[in-house]
Amino acid sequence: MTTRGDSTHAEEDQPKPGPLVRLARRQEVAFALVGGFNTALGMVMTVVWLAVFGDGVPPSVSVAAAYAVSAVVAFALHRSLVFRVHGHVIRDFLRFLAVNSGGMLLNMLLLELAVSVWHLPERPSVVVVMGLVAIVSFFGHRHISFRRRPAERQPTVPSEPVEPLG
Repeated sequence: MTTRGDSTHAEEDQPKPGPLVRLARRQEVAFALVGGFNTALGMVMTVVWLAVFGDGVPPSVSVAAAYAVSAVVAFALHRSLVFRVHGHVIRDFLRFLAVNSGGMLLNMLLLELAVSVWHLPERPSVVVVMGLVAIVSFFGHRHISFRRRPAERQPTVPSEPVEPLG
């Protein structure tokens, strides 16, 4: 018999892993795959918006438009393929945007410190800083954007055996 305090019951309350997590075998790897796809999408969308807007619009507008599209796509993919949560879409999306924005600010701050204050080489600093921020972002999305209290989780496996009717 399983009690509420057992680790087995806690595992039963966790959502069933999404197809990408089952394929990648680790949530962190699935997160990185979605992030890589979304980075590529952002680059392509920036180029597309540059072509659509033309020379009369500052390039930063293309970056903002690409971010708007890729943020929605990243949210949907992380929500459905990596973290597999249900309900609270608006709350989750606002939290997702806050974590993403925090990641961008952290990237800017750490890169500025690395290059301007500590006089480290730019390119290696970019790689290290972005890698660190990606790790922080994973935990931010896991514990902030897509966080669920135990009462909000939808169990995928019943905690007590179900007797047939009849």
